[in-house]
Amino acid sequence: MGRAFEYRKASKLKRWGAMSKLFPKLGKIITMAAKEGSSDPDMNSKLRTAIINAKAENMPKDNIEAAIKRASAKDTASMLEVNFEGKAPHGVLLFIECMTDNNTRTVANVKNILTKHGGELLTNGSLEFMFDRKALIEFDLKEGMDVEELELELIDAGLEEIEVEDNEALVTADYTSFGTLNNAIEAMDIEIKKATLERMANTPLSITEEQQVDIDKILERLTDDEDVQKVFSNLA
Repeated sequence: MGRAFEYRKASKLKRWGAMSKLFPKLGKIITMAAKEGSSDPDMNSKLRTAIINAKAENMPKDNIEAAIKRASAKDTASMLEVNFEGKAPHGVLLFIECMTDNNTRTVANVKNILTKHGGELLTNGSLEFMFDRKALIEFDLKEGMDVEELELELIDAGLEEIEVEDNEALVTADYTSFGTLNNAIEAMDIEIKKATLERMANTPLSITEEQQVDIDKILERLTDDEDVQKVFSNLA
């Protein structure tokens, strides 16, 4: 299979961790989406996508509804999305996406984790050209659907690549086409299973198993942090 499929499968568990960590992170994404737009998913595509992804991870309906309601709470007024760039041992580069209501705390936590494990926090923008930002959307093919015809239909919406495995389709596009591609797929009466923005390394790095142990410690600590949403690396 292609790079996007392998990237998705290899990174999913490392990025999200256990369910006890997953649901609060998904809840923050839903809250932020509702805060930025309408609390009605039919009127807010970003919220609709966040809910789709939450359901894909079996997040209970009550949790989803509670996350939407929190968007109007006073304690979410200061919530913002922030990114950090870092360097881990063995030449591994990290792009860390966070959502926080206390940026000072988040900066301190991320910096402490990196330095404690032999890494360092880099100036924002240092890794901007080391990663390609891509939109990835998963869905099941409808019965009798022709893949070549589907590809032609979605090219105008920004499609770059489509891969199919066991009737499951994964489409890839530039991140700027995320909304357009989502809308085009939904307009075809196809139910989206998951839609996400990923950062893929331009030059993937291979390391030894011994070196991977060091990196896994940093990744585990980062993903354990309540403010960290996703961690991307340049690992092959």
